[in-house]
Amino acid sequence: MGRKIAGIDEAGRGPVIGPMVIAAVVVDEEKLKSLEELGVRDSKKLTPGRRERLFDEIIAQLDDYVIIELWPEEIDSREVTLNEFEVENFSKALNSLKVKPDVVYIDAADVKEGRFGEAIGKLLKFKAEIVAEHRADDKFVPVSAASILAKVVRDRAIEKLKEEYGEIGSGYPSDPRTRDFLERYYREHGDFPPIVRRTWKTVEKIRKKLESERKGSQLTLDSFVV
Repeated sequence: MGRKIAGIDEAGRGPVIGPMVIAAVVVDEEKLKSLEELGVRDSKKLTPGRRERLFDEIIAQLDDYVIIELWPEEIDSREVTLNEFEVENFSKALNSLKVKPDVVYIDAADVKEGRFGEAIGKLLKFKAEIVAEHRADDKFVPVSAASILAKVVRDRAIEKLKEEYGEIGSGYPSDPRTRDFLERYYREHGDFPPIVRRTWKTVEKIRKKLESERKGSQLTLDSFVV
């Protein structure tokens, strides 16, 4: 058997709705070719259906894997930057692995790749070579595998939320369907649901816009009262 290689990545760092999902995988070096032959590559280059079909096939090739879901309440209540929060939770996922890797490939969130890798390395409870790079999900098969697992788990979570809340779009701030849902829900309930990351700027902008609209309509109504 060869060395044990880990890959770690996240899905859902940027969205305003739903969880951020972190996946860490460990695969024997000799199985990397099998993953490549399955068509494992950066999850963003695969359709949702293809990712879903690959999910179990990837797991069958792994020595171990860990998936962590971080929901809005936890993301909003953090007392550190989003990068530091990611470092903490990447480390937590890697430390939870029962099969300890010899090498860890990391998709770096920090503009300084090395700094991101070093910060995670300091929190690991085992010794491993660390390679942290931008676009690691496109360069290293174990990270591609982790990115697919994370994306599938997030997609499944979003589908469940749609069953409960109706059309919420992709959950990304740039999605008009997501913004429409946020505005509609706030108008109806005077608040956002617990699936929303309240610390995101998009949410704050929508809240301010609707509050000022409400005040404006209240002023208009008051002017009719003699």
